[in-house]
Amino acid sequence: MNPVPTVGRFAPSPTGDLHFGSLVSAVGSYLEAKSAGGLWLLRIEDIDPPREIAGSAARIIDDLQKLGLVPDGPVFYQSNRLDAYQDAIDQLLRNGLAYPCACSRKDLSESGRYAGTCRHGLPPRKKPRSIRFLTDKGVRSFKDNLQGLVSDSPADSGGDFIIRRADGFFAYQLAVVVDDNFQGITQVVRGADLLDSTCRQVSLQKALGLVSPDYMHLPVAMSRDGKKLSKRTRNDPVKLLEPVAAVSQALNFLGQNPPPGLSLKDLWRWALAHWNSDHIPRVRSILTDGAPPK
Repeated sequence: MNPVPTVGRFAPSPTGDLHFGSLVSAVGSYLEAKSAGGLWLLRIEDIDPPREIAGSAARIIDDLQKLGLVPDGPVFYQSNRLDAYQDAIDQLLRNGLAYPCACSRKDLSESGRYAGTCRHGLPPRKKPRSIRFLTDKGVRSFKDNLQGLVSDSPADSGGDFIIRRADGFFAYQLAVVVDDNFQGITQVVRGADLLDSTCRQVSLQKALGLVSPDYMHLPVAMSRDGKKLSKRTRNDPVKLLEPVAAVSQALNFLGQNPPPGLSLKDLWRWALAHWNSDHIPRVRSILTDGAPPK
C-alpha cells in the first residue's frame, strides 16, 4: 500500500496585510510539507466579513508570491464552501451532537465557560440565536510534533462551543475541520496561539467521522508588551521588507540559521535542503522588540 502523500497548507484570514507572525507560519508549513516531497496549499479563510479588509486577500497572495511561496494548486476560498459547513452542522444536529442556543455572551461565566443552559431545549419564550457543539466529558489528546502531548477537556475548559454564530456566519472551529478534510490535509503547521483550539477541533473531527491530521504548532512572535505580532496590531507588514531579508528572518526565528548573501532562489534551495524541525525552539512564544527579529 502506498503511503498517504503529505499535504500541508497555509490558511490566513484576509483581515490585513501579511505580517511577520503569519510569514513564520507560511514558511514553516511550506518547508515541512515540501521537504517531505509533499504539496503545499493556500487557503483564504474569508468567512468572517465583519473582520475582513477589502483587498487583503489579493495582497496576501501577491506578497507570498514575491517571497517565493507559491501554492501547488489554485487558491482555495472558504467563502465558496458555505453549503459544506451547513451540511456538517445538519449532520451533527441529526446525530444529537449539536443544538440551537438562545444565549449571548452575557450568559457565560466569568471564566468564559458556557454552562449548557440550552443543552436540553430552549428556555421558555427564547428564540435560537446560534448553534453549539455538544462536548462530552472525555479528555481529548493529540501529539504535537513540536510541543509534545497536549490534552484538554473541551467540556470543562469552555463548555459547548459555537459552530454557527448568532449573526449567521460559520465559526472557525467548524470550517477549518471541514476544509482540512476536504482538501486532504495531512499536516497542519501553524502558530501556537491556536494550540488550545486544537482539542476542540479533534472533538469535531471525531464527531464527523473524520481523520485528524498531524499537528505542529510553531512559536508565536510576541512584542515586549506581551502582544502577538498580528494584522490587528498592524505590526510591520512583510511587504516593507526586502524578500530575502523577510524569508531569512523567518528562517532564523525558526532556528534554521541560513547563510548570508544568497539570492531568494538560492535561499529557498538552501532552506529545503537543510530544513530541520528539531531546530525549532520548543516553546509557545518568543519575545521580540515588536518588529521582526533581525
